Amino acid sequence: MQKIYFFFQHPTTLRNRGNLKACIAHLFEVEKQPLESLNFVFTNDEELLTINQQYLKHDYYTDIITFDLAAKGQPTQGDVYISVERVKDNARQLGISFYKELHRVIFHGALHLCGYGDKTAKEEKKMREMENKYLDLYFTK
Repeated sequence: MQKIYFFFQHPTTLRNRGNLKACIAHLFEVEKQPLESLNFVFTNDEELLTINQQYLKHDYYTDIITFDLAAKGQPTQGDVYISVERVKDNARQLGISFYKELHRVIFHGALHLCGYGDKTAKEEKKMREMENKYLDLYFTK
């Protein structure tokens, strides 16, 4: 049985968690990616910077870091770390609600675990299309 968990190291509001978990599980089904377990950890800028430096050798702030923990060929097991502070900043800069931006980032992490990248312009364009697809699906339910 697949398990999706939310952990809050930094306080944030995440409403309708059951619906969100169902939508994330549906995303994995649609993408034909078996899911075993997925942890979303909501934290702050400093914690995510430390993770970025320690594990990725990057010395900058980011809104999300996704770790695929599954052995090759096994169902997905992953940890997704999200900086609530960075998401709030990004939402302000983009002129959208924090709630919508937070969900975009959540789906972004799940899509990474389904094999979508964002390193090239072509990958980033496809990632945005997929984020929008799942945002539309979630918010029109």
